[in-house]
Amino acid sequence: MNAPVASTEDLIYSVEDGIARLTFNRPQARNALTFAMYEQMAAICETINNDRSIKAMILTGAGDKAFASGTDISQFRAFKTAQDALDYEARIDRVLGALEACRVPTIAAIAGACTGGGAGIAACCDIRIGTETTRMGFPIARTLGNCLSMSNISRLVSLVGPARTKDLIFKARLVEAPEALALGLLNEVVPDVATLQRRADETAKLVASHAPITLEVTKEAVRRIRRTLTRDEGEDLILRAYMSEDFREGMDAFLNKRSPNWKGK
Repeated sequence: MNAPVASTEDLIYSVEDGIARLTFNRPQARNALTFAMYEQMAAICETINNDRSIKAMILTGAGDKAFASGTDISQFRAFKTAQDALDYEARIDRVLGALEACRVPTIAAIAGACTGGGAGIAACCDIRIGTETTRMGFPIARTLGNCLSMSNISRLVSLVGPARTKDLIFKARLVEAPEALALGLLNEVVPDVATLQRRADETAKLVASHAPITLEVTKEAVRRIRRTLTRDEGEDLILRAYMSEDFREGMDAFLNKRSPNWKGK
């Protein structure tokens, strides 16, 4: 048994018997991620890559209301320039890229809401297990008026196809567990949170017992097959969304709990 490796108040990380566990621990904010949490997640992936004793990783959210509801919106208040928007999306691409390329199989144990950046994190994982209360989606067209990172768009298209990607984002709807399973957003659905954690543990132990190099090269081969838009290819799209009046309006409306007044500029 290994002792906990690293932990903060907002993100708890531990390793036991070769299984790493990362818990988003802000239940009061539906486990919304701060920039520091994103950076810590990337650092954890690097630690795992350098520690061959770790065989699998489980990602989950504290409580039963949310896996992760995305980036903490209050952090967007500091956005003033085009470079702020580009730096944010570059951070997301880098961190989620590190998670996707993490050496070991990653298992997302998803209870409750899994939205925005949280759904982006789940899409990076190799196996996604939900409960009957799981809801997944990217409701940004209804809430903030921003856009997904280019890597997130690429992953979503790879998972569900271009038509369903547009359906999810255009309608800004959250997909219930049965549909998420049918679409491929989830691999498995279990009845409740207790079963979810047990099933995640069982799955982690199963994959940890298999040939690590087989899993590693298969994971990397699949990652290489899927084409990801580069930052340069999407820079104009990022700036169009984040520098718009609508994004400012969406952020203000969200933080003040009112409906946004979209103007398309």
